[in-house]
Amino acid sequence: MRHSDDSIFAPSRPEHHTDAEMLDLAPVSLWLEDYSGLKALFETWRAAGVTDLRAYLMDDVARVQACSDQIRVMKVNRKTLSLFEADDLAHLVGNLDKVFRNDMLDTHIGELVQLWNGDVEFSSDTVNYTLSGRRLDIQLRGRVLPGSESTWDRVLVAIEDVTDRETARRKLALSEDYAQGLFEHSPISLWVEDFSVIKSLLDDVRSQGIRDFRVFTDVHPEFVDRCMSEIRVIDVNQHTLDLFGAPDKPTLLRRVRDIFRDDMRHHFREQLIDLWDGKIFQQREVLNYALDGEEVYLQLQFSVLPGHQHDWSLVQVALTDITARKKAEAYLEYLGKHDVLTKIYNRSFYVDELNRLERKGPSPITIIVADLNGLKVANDQLGHAAGDGLLRRAGEVLNKIVEKPACAARIGGDEFAILLPSMDEREGLAMMESIEKLAELNNQFYSGLTLSFAMGAATRQPGERLEDVVKRADQQMYLSKRAHYAALQG
Repeated sequence: MRHSDDSIFAPSRPEHHTDAEMLDLAPVSLWLEDYSGLKALFETWRAAGVTDLRAYLMDDVARVQACSDQIRVMKVNRKTLSLFEADDLAHLVGNLDKVFRNDMLDTHIGELVQLWNGDVEFSSDTVNYTLSGRRLDIQLRGRVLPGSESTWDRVLVAIEDVTDRETARRKLALSEDYAQGLFEHSPISLWVEDFSVIKSLLDDVRSQGIRDFRVFTDVHPEFVDRCMSEIRVIDVNQHTLDLFGAPDKPTLLRRVRDIFRDDMRHHFREQLIDLWDGKIFQQREVLNYALDGEEVYLQLQFSVLPGHQHDWSLVQVALTDITARKKAEAYLEYLGKHDVLTKIYNRSFYVDELNRLERKGPSPITIIVADLNGLKVANDQLGHAAGDGLLRRAGEVLNKIVEKPACAARIGGDEFAILLPSMDEREGLAMMESIEKLAELNNQFYSGLTLSFAMGAATRQPGERLEDVVKRADQQMYLSKRAHYAALQG
């Protein structure tokens, strides 16, 4: 425990009256203390072989109290009494155990180590308490006064109350930790980026008198590439690493071009055009890629953060994974256009495509109508599972042989149609031959039922409606079918 006499910085001699008053009225807390007992204790420990004071004190914290007991408070000024809510010096010293608590143990050890190492000045940022228990954050500065270096009998300690500043700092740190926690653990991908160079580039273009930025990027597509290269990624959160399959941030940033590629250039151009038009908050759907190459469909939200509108030096990009939704939409669209069993187009798509070709051409157009031989017999004798297997094999063949812009569709139970835009009669016959050959090859891989088609083709004549072309092809198919069954009976 520190000890004291009963005086404040009161003048002891008339000639020092002015200096004493100045010290007493100082705006910071001042303590005049006697450290001679501490110096003697240090010398005893050195003689006993102590070399590392910090380790020695940490080994038994009771030794810290032994050090404190050797410090005697001689005087304090009025600011000290008001700061610590003490009536007088005796009141303060009698309650020093309330002022100095365990909160300051580490920092007090630091002060002692500075003196042990030969410094005549010491300092710390620590915590004290008023006599009513109110916490004080303080900056402490101490100095062995000139003339007392050999005895440490006069040490001046100045204490500055920095509670308001430290409270504000802690609140700011807490706020920053809270914001960082929200960022790092957000369930969506978050990117913090610097678009300041991009803003400068856009400003330069505008200063050159450019008014239609879309036309400008049509003429100078390299400008879009330049802007893409100037995006600076400042930080990403954990969900971003998970979303794109990156083990860590350096790997993600090193391979960012593997993520933003292909169609992303088109989306970025639209983003630039919106920025040119003053839209600093944007939303759009984009396609990115995970590091393993898998497609990732995303809802992108771009926002220049408040306070950075003048230079775009801080923007946030939020990416919500909508891959499952896009796949569901694609599957529903697929179901709307395809036959589930054969995996080729269905009758609905066939009708729409026939109408489109009727309106827009091209010419010539050849249509093949095909009927699956033996489906009814397979269903009746072997069951519908066998018939479905035959239909799936028919789909395999048609999917393999028919390529865009041609298309194959299942338009009935065992009936198929193949639309061949820009193909004439000769090419239609070649297509039927290819289908027959591939069906024969398919039969080599399946035992039991034989896959075969009865087919007929017709090519549109000038002025002829496509529904009439279909009828002619259908007639040819029936001739082929009769010939097939006649051959079986013969």
